[in-house]
Amino acid sequence: MKWEKKGISSDQVKEISAKYGCDLLTASILLRRGFCTGDSIRYFLEDDLMSVRNPFALDGMEDAVERILAAREEGEKVLVFGDGDVDGITATALLAGYLENLGMAVTWRIPTGDESYGLSAEAVNEFAANDGTLIITVDCGISRFAEIKRACELSVDVIVTDHHEPQEELPQALVIINPKLKDSKYAFRDLSGCGVAYKLVCALRFALKSEIYGQQICLLNTRPVNDAWIIEIAKTRNLQVIDTLTETIIPGMVSINETRLPAFLEGQQILVWDAALQKQTLAKLFGKSVEVGMLDIAQQIGKMIPQTAGISLLRIRELSKIAKYSDKELSELDVFVNLFTSYVLLLNKNLSRGEPSSSGYAPGSDAEADNADIQLAALGTIADIMPLLDENRIIVRRGLEALERKPRPGLLQLLQKLDLTGRHFEAKDISWKLCPVINAARRMGSAETAAALFFEKDPVKREKLASELTVMNEKRRELEDETWTVMEPVIYKNLSEYDNKIALAFSDKINKGVTGLIAQRASRNFDIPAIAVSAGEEICTGSLRSARGYNVCDLLEQCSGLFIDSGGHQAAGGFTMLMKNRETFLERLKSIAANMEFDEKQDEQIIQIDAELPHDYLTPDILKLTDRFEPYGKQNEQLVFMAKKLTVREINFIGKPESKHIKITLDAGKHKWPAVYWQSADRVTNGEFGVNDKVDVVFNLSRDYYRGNETPQMIIMDLRKSE
Repeated sequence: MKWEKKGISSDQVKEISAKYGCDLLTASILLRRGFCTGDSIRYFLEDDLMSVRNPFALDGMEDAVERILAAREEGEKVLVFGDGDVDGITATALLAGYLENLGMAVTWRIPTGDESYGLSAEAVNEFAANDGTLIITVDCGISRFAEIKRACELSVDVIVTDHHEPQEELPQALVIINPKLKDSKYAFRDLSGCGVAYKLVCALRFALKSEIYGQQICLLNTRPVNDAWIIEIAKTRNLQVIDTLTETIIPGMVSINETRLPAFLEGQQILVWDAALQKQTLAKLFGKSVEVGMLDIAQQIGKMIPQTAGISLLRIRELSKIAKYSDKELSELDVFVNLFTSYVLLLNKNLSRGEPSSSGYAPGSDAEADNADIQLAALGTIADIMPLLDENRIIVRRGLEALERKPRPGLLQLLQKLDLTGRHFEAKDISWKLCPVINAARRMGSAETAAALFFEKDPVKREKLASELTVMNEKRRELEDETWTVMEPVIYKNLSEYDNKIALAFSDKINKGVTGLIAQRASRNFDIPAIAVSAGEEICTGSLRSARGYNVCDLLEQCSGLFIDSGGHQAAGGFTMLMKNRETFLERLKSIAANMEFDEKQDEQIIQIDAELPHDYLTPDILKLTDRFEPYGKQNEQLVFMAKKLTVREINFIGKPESKHIKITLDAGKHKWPAVYWQSADRVTNGEFGVNDKVDVVFNLSRDYYRGNETPQMIIMDLRKSE
């Protein structure tokens, strides 16, 4: 293995450290990983929920909220239809549970048994026959053209909430909420399906408790420039700036009616910071006869945010956390907008009591309600392998923290079954241990069992459902292992037919529930995109998994005419297809493979090092740094450290029946570190290193849990004798 530590500028490190208030080591890691803008750094250094993006920035959000509130008012029947994987189940539980606790007539449904992915015509017809009038899809719907058209024919409105890649044409739904829409102005496109559902719930909460929901409010500020004054106005709706106006006025030169101000402000509520000063300025500009109705909100904000009381917007800008992370200099109006947003959010939080949550119990505060729901959003984000950047970091961090403190009903029972309670959670714990158990229900043809766990009110029944899921997961493991044993040689044999660029398993020996797992194993083992297809008598079901940066949506698009339906995102996808199209599909794959291009692979594996740690830094306190960069996952891999001249104090062989791994104790002076080095026993027996040798190591840091005790440890990636 080749060790590589990217060179960075010490001046830039000091600049980041000083500007964002972090230590030099943190600043160097951020810079080495390419996070050098305020917006990207913010989501590593902050985890306040007020930093997540405004849900009303998603296209269609207010329309969706209005339609749902109308359904509540009229007592309409609502169906929440989700996918059967972890992301879809959590999204279904989150949204349907929330609407249920609002007192709405809501039912939920997910594909089960042999039903295909996505909203079905059968579900639409049954719901309409039962006098249903509103369907909300979660984690699906963006590709269900015929089914949504059928709903329209039956006078059933459909709101689509999804995060999968849309096609050029969109279904004729009443509202579509998807951060990946072509013309979306939403600043982050990689929310999970449950993340989008969480945004909808947040928007509904805001609408139900905020007095300013749906209102247009203008924030006005004046400031001098040379011999003139600048009048700045931001028009907001649901805390979103929807329009702005800037006028530069020389005192006494024009009347107010000769400016754009009257038309812009007509019928608007106008808020200002220091009304006396603003009125004085406007009188100076347009004469004392001009009066603009305005409300001074400085005192109210000062009570809610004490550090702003009695000082100017210019001075507040110097103290502003938001200004700190802005890559452009904020104007006084920008500061005012941010202050107003923070004030409204804090006001809503403080006034809320008894807020309904989808968790099935009545919390005592808005924060407790969100803690219950954000656990589901975190699970969906991790399970669907979303990039752990931007607001996904806050959603997952806060979700895992809430899961540690007070797991919501359903998750509590699963954690107990898996012996995961009472510990610090990392994203990998959820990805490797919790998500597979929830997913096992779908893979074994009983996705509704997992969904029911989150809706069940009886603790005894929840306990039973959790036990059923753990049993299903054991059966899923056995089925996966058996299938892989049969299919691995078949995949290997097929490689040459697809130019060694696609790993393909197409067989009636593959259960449709494990196609995704077989494709995933194949993509990892062969390091190329993989497809696993379960062949039925008339219809086959396939799953795709990416490798080496290939976008599997490109492959789906090139075969779209052969599919009954398909969908996915860059890393994973799926389809159903008539068996009669099999040979055409296989020929198409050969053509696609011939034109596939990957990044050239390195002859030698390169380990990118985030930082070299002096011995003084190698104490358990260093875990505070690794915790700050959590959650780890897609596009934010675990921190990789290097340390030199550590002394090997002890070596123990582990593994049965053959010892392939070793446990080492490394002496760093102040602290002795237990370390695990997988697949390395032969390096000791071959005499490459031994007890009392000094070694240089590249490693991750983690925690080992044994009988309730937590021990910091190294996971060694590579090791060399020191020069």
